[in-house]
Amino acid sequence: MHKRTFLQATAALALAGSFGLAHAQSTPIKFLLDWRFEGPSALFLQPAAKGYFKQAELDVSIDAGSGSGAAVQRVASGTYDMGFADMASLMEFHANNPDAPNKPVAVMVVYNNTPAAVMALKKSGIQTAADLSGKKMGAPVFDAGRKAFPTFAKANQVSDVTWISMDPPLRETMLVRGDVDAITGFTFTSLLNLEARGVKAEDVVLMQYADHGVKHYGNVIIAHPKLIEQNPQAIKQFLAAFTKGAGEVIANPADAIQHVKARDGIVNTGLETRRLQLAIDTVVNSADAHQDGFGRLNPGRLALMASEVSDAYGTKTRIDPKVVWNDSFLPAAAELDILPQK
Repeated sequence: MHKRTFLQATAALALAGSFGLAHAQSTPIKFLLDWRFEGPSALFLQPAAKGYFKQAELDVSIDAGSGSGAAVQRVASGTYDMGFADMASLMEFHANNPDAPNKPVAVMVVYNNTPAAVMALKKSGIQTAADLSGKKMGAPVFDAGRKAFPTFAKANQVSDVTWISMDPPLRETMLVRGDVDAITGFTFTSLLNLEARGVKAEDVVLMQYADHGVKHYGNVIIAHPKLIEQNPQAIKQFLAAFTKGAGEVIANPADAIQHVKARDGIVNTGLETRRLQLAIDTVVNSADAHQDGFGRLNPGRLALMASEVSDAYGTKTRIDPKVVWNDSFLPAAAELDILPQK
């Protein structure tokens, strides 16, 4: 009897030890979003909540961010292992910090098109991009659309624009008040903010950069170079788990918003569901995304973007597209086939 008890205890300890070993083998990944816990963050919160990262032997923590530029810098500093940031912000960091030892690298495209757009009210008389010449434009100084506007202006023969700066919460308010003639901003942010201020969607003139000659990539998943060098398998596992969850989010956005609500209890689920759907429709499941394939990019298009960002942002050095992108961690083509047919 004592022998049996001893054997049972030994087996239990061995089993507990095996669980402890398995847990110890999980790779911790600190991940930083580009913005608050809003609709699009469901793309990352869903695979976390469903346990897909854990199944991939990853211990992933996801934090809200404060802009793409900050996300790039905090991954570069080593505070975070991976993050979500605008490709142009990543390019800008590389070109303005040529001697930085740990420049992050993009490993997967999520927003195949930049969400940047120009928005004006129809009552202003602005109907086309050409009508923006000589007008007052408004946006925060760090706004991605404002920084890339020289490319938009060149593609659409726009000149003599005067910029008015403001904090993000005032951007749409100033457009509604008539303090500015037009604004730049992300489509799925500014359109909904205008609606919250009493403006109907049909009363807004929307000029998405992707439809006006600016074929820039939007947000990408970035990784710290030390993680790339020391644990490339963890990046592969992360991207595979993310892709599985993202496919579910794209297929059923309304269900995925519960995971955003779980992280920020005060979010408006109806509003964030619409924001997520708008992001999916305009930048995730876009015609260009179908052409490139989810997660991937076209090298020629990336090279053109690098040149245009160098010019528009006035970077210290020219951007080398080959050093900002590494596609060797992407899942197989069959796993990346998650976009619904359009």
